[in-house]
Amino acid sequence: MKKILIIKMSSMGDVIHTLPAITDAKAVFPNIEFDWVVEPGFAEIPLWHPAVNQVIKAPLRRWRRSLWQAYQQGECSAFIKTLRETHYDLIIDAQGLIKSAMIACLAKGKRVGLHYGSAREKWASLFYEQRVEVPWQQHAVERVRQLFAGALQYAVPQTPPQYGVDTTRLPTLSYGDDTIFFLHGTTWSTKHWPPSFWEQLAYIVGQSGYHVLLPWGNEQEKSRALAIQQYCQQHQVSKVPTVLPKHSLAELTTLLSQAKGVVAVDTGLGHMAAAMAVPTVSLYGPTSPQLTGAYGPWQHHIKSTLACSPCFGRECRQGQSFAVMPPCFESMTPSTVWQGLKKLMNDYQTSIWQPINLS
Repeated sequence: MKKILIIKMSSMGDVIHTLPAITDAKAVFPNIEFDWVVEPGFAEIPLWHPAVNQVIKAPLRRWRRSLWQAYQQGECSAFIKTLRETHYDLIIDAQGLIKSAMIACLAKGKRVGLHYGSAREKWASLFYEQRVEVPWQQHAVERVRQLFAGALQYAVPQTPPQYGVDTTRLPTLSYGDDTIFFLHGTTWSTKHWPPSFWEQLAYIVGQSGYHVLLPWGNEQEKSRALAIQQYCQQHQVSKVPTVLPKHSLAELTTLLSQAKGVVAVDTGLGHMAAAMAVPTVSLYGPTSPQLTGAYGPWQHHIKSTLACSPCFGRECRQGQSFAVMPPCFESMTPSTVWQGLKKLMNDYQTSIWQPINLS
């Protein structure tokens, strides 16, 4: 049995983007087994894949704020001890950063990572014993698949990515069989679709007989969800949206997997919808889906038509005096988004695509 350690600590999208490479490797080596070093906030995701045996939590973000306290409490030494308990056939640094390469050096086994010209932080390549050259101008999912293929020496599969999430490892809950998810929360203010657009879309979807689900992760997102719900109540929508209680990531993934469709801004849960192969329309204003967007079957990207997009700016450089803010979302009207999602859902219903079963 091949025993492999993966180092891919964050973010949610990056962790999800690594899953198809594990599926590829499992198809070539049925007895392969993976351990995974990851930030605690994303630690449950790897364990949803049947080929992952153990997660080793690395709270580097918290340690950066209070390293001395973590050292005094023995957290650092306990982490290193766990990391060194197993001698791995390979240690694959899928992050390509100096910090992840240093963690690879703490573990026992042959270290593999990206070539100098392929890594996000070029000097990380000096820590590896084997380096894999992977071209930049392709999606992150495909880059990781190529890294694993080079590390384990098999041909890169010419098939769509299979994320391999075993839904039997997820909790059981349901809000019905007619749900559409609105993933309205994201980090940068410039990545937010206008609230009035969410309200209008909720009205259209509710009048079309679907039940909109509104998750939230903080008080600002909860306020937005309640405003969408209130708008629909005031306009007497046939099906009023449900503002969800605070669910775990696993519970939200269950609900996403059951949804008829998803509308998402550029956010981590949008990548989860792609992993579950749910028909999803993703909206990109200041960012681009080309290299790191939601990736997989039944994903439709709507991009800004403005010449300044993508700017990757956390603040709009064009000013604040526009009827629609941010202005890069002006062309993405609720009607346009709904037409895109409706077509996607219809195509999905008539498809024969099926994911690989690895359980």
